[in-house]
Amino acid sequence: MQQRYDYIIVGAGSAGCVLADRLTESGQHSVLLLEAGGSDMSIFIQMPTALSYPMNTDKYTWQFETEKESGLDGRQLHCPRGKVLGGSSSINGMVYVRGHACDFDEWEEKGAAGWNYQACLPYFRRAETWIQGEDKYRGGNGPLGTCGGNEMELNLLYQAFIDAGQDAGYPKTEDYNGYQQEGFGPMHMTVEKGIRASTSNAYLRRALKRSNLTLMKGVITRQILLENNTAVGVEFEKSGKTIEARANKEVISSAGSIGSVQLLQLSGIGPKAVLKNAGVELKHELPGVGENLQDHLEVYFQYHCKQPITLNGKLDLVSKGMIGAEWLLTRKGLGATNHFESCAFIRSRKGLKWPNIQYHFLPAAMRYDGQAAFDGHGFQVHVGPNKPESRGTVSITSADPHAEPEIKFNYISTEQDRQDWRDCIRLTREILSQPAMDTFRGEEIQPGEEITADEDIDRWVKENVESAYHPSCGCKMGSDNDPMAVLDEQCRVRGINNLRVVDSSVFPTIPNGNLNAPTIMVAERAADMILGKPMLAQESVPVWIAPEWEEKQRINPPLRTLDSFLNE
Repeated sequence: MQQRYDYIIVGAGSAGCVLADRLTESGQHSVLLLEAGGSDMSIFIQMPTALSYPMNTDKYTWQFETEKESGLDGRQLHCPRGKVLGGSSSINGMVYVRGHACDFDEWEEKGAAGWNYQACLPYFRRAETWIQGEDKYRGGNGPLGTCGGNEMELNLLYQAFIDAGQDAGYPKTEDYNGYQQEGFGPMHMTVEKGIRASTSNAYLRRALKRSNLTLMKGVITRQILLENNTAVGVEFEKSGKTIEARANKEVISSAGSIGSVQLLQLSGIGPKAVLKNAGVELKHELPGVGENLQDHLEVYFQYHCKQPITLNGKLDLVSKGMIGAEWLLTRKGLGATNHFESCAFIRSRKGLKWPNIQYHFLPAAMRYDGQAAFDGHGFQVHVGPNKPESRGTVSITSADPHAEPEIKFNYISTEQDRQDWRDCIRLTREILSQPAMDTFRGEEIQPGEEITADEDIDRWVKENVESAYHPSCGCKMGSDNDPMAVLDEQCRVRGINNLRVVDSSVFPTIPNGNLNAPTIMVAERAADMILGKPMLAQESVPVWIAPEWEEKQRINPPLRTLDSFLNE
């Protein structure tokens, strides 16, 4: 069987659904969208509070594991990736964080010409409908619905956490996706009218109404077909048959941060040694494919709560049933939120221009699988440094497209990364010890008050840290003189005609935040590039930078120092 389309997109995930929509919008181009997974029409995907289920369900997820990580004393970490319509936007925590403006300026400094913040901002705005309305920073009529959660039913702990940050000397921010990221404030999510706003819901649903889009599910893409260093199509498996589809214009890999690396390497594009080891014929040597891999790590910092107001009181079957029933009937209540409704972004040391530590606050004490951490009430923050120095690799080990690639992040492999974690633990404990938390804060569950010395913090972090599920940067954009750049600034694979990569693997560096929002922005921007449209005009909006960032770690001294708290 052979079929022909103008564009072939591999992967119906956070980026692929955006591209499928934008490339078919005019009706002038035929598009084939290939997806390994199936339908996303499950209550566990669509109901925001059920977020822990799809991530741990094999039907919806590539259940990758890292290699043994030497920086974590040989632990292997879980690295799930979406295998369903919407990709990882259908299994993620729905947290909407664009990243700091300086993250995108850093992309340009690293060789991704034209990807500075003021150039990216119009595409963030084009993608979004912010529930509070359009302004210079936020979008008002885009496909992606974003909101601040259950603002009428906010748990008291959300505000207490924001107040504690101010007690500790940090600023408050009204909108971390707008003028000022740094500080403490309400958190935003990709939820619209109580339903997960995945890219499948936001973009693909409307695109599938067009006759020029063909979607094929349950497909394993074997390789990109190359002729004379030009991508001419793809070879894939469907229902036991091997099929070729040809592209008149371009092939676009949106297979994700792991999948795009894997697909390029299976197609003979990548580092010579990796392909030789896997038994794949080298078609085009590109040493950066699979290098520069980055991720965020996080820990759960947990406390008992002295008041019975946390979500730990809602984890029994009766409560879950009532929450589910209210959501099914009204799309409201505790089922309509991811429960991350306050957050913070801080700098861990002076001399940093923009934040490198992120907090998600949760009014419950939970395990990674969504189960209660202990009997009684508690709260926690998910926290970790977001600008790691450590770099890893993705490498195929076989020519078999069904074989999982080898993933190694080299987590916490530099001295600065280790120091960032020590600072992170101490600063977090100081924030949660502020007066605003006094009426709620019971004893520290973990790390535990005895974890104070560098060596104890290092050991506890190694034993307890988990991935925040933000793998990225393995097919980075870069300049002509960067031998490790996989793509040019138009997301085109260097040395191969008619082939692009568009997903989170294209990031030169990982941003300070969750990855769904910047991935959608990249796809919106790449769509204009692919279609040859003029780019949206750059903005010229102000961005808040801490006025004394070179001399001060925060804007004010804390009301209560950690030493004074421990000595009380």
